Amino acid sequence: MEKFPYRKILVVGCGGAGKTTFALEAGKRFGLPVVHLDKLRWLPGWVERDKEEFDRLLKQELEKPSWVMDGNFRRTLRTRLAYCDATVFLDFPTEECLKNAYARAEKYRGKTRPDMTEGCPEIVREDFEVWIKNFNTNVRGEILSWLAESGKPYFVFESRQAAYAWLDGFQNAT
Repeated sequence: MEKFPYRKILVVGCGGAGKTTFALEAGKRFGLPVVHLDKLRWLPGWVERDKEEFDRLLKQELEKPSWVMDGNFRRTLRTRLAYCDATVFLDFPTEECLKNAYARAEKYRGKTRPDMTEGCPEIVREDFEVWIKNFNTNVRGEILSWLAESGKPYFVFESRQAAYAWLDGFQNAT
C-alpha cells in the first residue's frame, strides 16, 4: 500500500459536507495537524475577526511544514492553493449538506463544537442555510475552476464513501 504522499491538504466543499470530520480523519491517519479556518475566522460571540488579523494567522499556518486545512473562504482560496500539495473537494448533494448542518446544530445545541472558537454556540443561521442552498449555483463552479487552474492535484468526491475509500487506499502513519 502506498504511503500518503501529501503534507499539506485542503478540504473544501459545501457547508455541512463533512469537511471537518474528513480533515480530522485524514490528520489522524497520516499524522498531520488539522487547521480549522472557522477557528481562525471567528472570535467569541460569532464576531468576525478582521481580515488583516485573519490573513496573518492564516499565513502562519500555511507556512508550517504540514497540515490538513478545512474550510472554504473563497477570498483566501487561491492563496491556500498556492501552499497546498493537494485538495479534496467534498461535492455532496445540497439536501445531504442541509441535513448534516441541522444534525450538527442539534448535536451541539447550546454548545461550541470542538473545531470552532469557544463562545460560538452552534446554530444554523438563515444566511448559512441560504448559502448551502445556493452553493452549487454560486460557488461550486468557481472552486472547481480554481482547482483546475492551480496545477495542483485535486480530488472530487460525490459521496462520503468515495472520499473515505480514497483515504483507505493509503498506508496509515506509524
